[in-house]
Amino acid sequence: KGDRSTNLYTINLHEMASASPICLMDRASSTKSWLWHQRLSHLNFNTINDLARNDLVAGLPKFKYHKEHLCPSYEQGKSKRASHPPKPVPNSRQRLHLLHMDLYGPTRIASINGKRYILVIVDDYSRYTWVHFLRSKDEAPVVIITFLKRITVLLQSPVIIIRTDNGTEFKNQVLKVYFDSVGISHQMSSVRTPQQNRVVERRNRIKPDISFLHVFGALCYPKNDREDIGKLGAKGDIGFLIGYSADSCA
Repeated sequence: KGDRSTNLYTINLHEMASASPICLMDRASSTKSWLWHQRLSHLNFNTINDLARNDLVAGLPKFKYHKEHLCPSYEQGKSKRASHPPKPVPNSRQRLHLLHMDLYGPTRIASINGKRYILVIVDDYSRYTWVHFLRSKDEAPVVIITFLKRITVLLQSPVIIIRTDNGTEFKNQVLKVYFDSVGISHQMSSVRTPQQNRVVERRNRIKPDISFLHVFGALCYPKNDREDIGKLGAKGDIGFLIGYSADSCA
């Protein structure tokens, strides 16, 4: 905005000029940029430019430093694993097509029978879970083979794929010979990548549902289904809870 004097407009150029000084800096070569990046212990380029522009240190040439490619040292120091997305939908379309297995242990405190290992088996299709308790890892091959023989007969369905980690309890000659004999494909996750076997790994972190538990020795009244019960006979028997059967729903 100018001032009018008679028929002449005047403009004050001093008011239009910037109050702060303007510093124009030449662009540094790629060699010089990376040289100072390494000299300053791989300091990021924005900070290097702040040091040069604001004259915060002595001996740093006043250039505009730029990054033309990634720093190999940065990639090595900041390397991290790619994230594993959640897997909400099972891959299998029928039961026993894919079984996930994992061995947990040894636990700090053994069970009353001296067992410290827990073998967890999960069906990928139904997410049904079986749990077996072992005294040592050496028992795993025998328990797995017995389980596979039993479950295939019980459900009348073959096991196609078994997925485990690289533990010796799964990666051994005994299981290899058995898998080859019955045509089971054994898939193993990559080393130190439990996310690839997350279906069964996650089972060891889920809070169990204990709403069905009752006091040991508690009174119970099972239904009396004998055929000779009279019209006035008791429809139930008196019993005591002595445990939960792995082979019966009763």
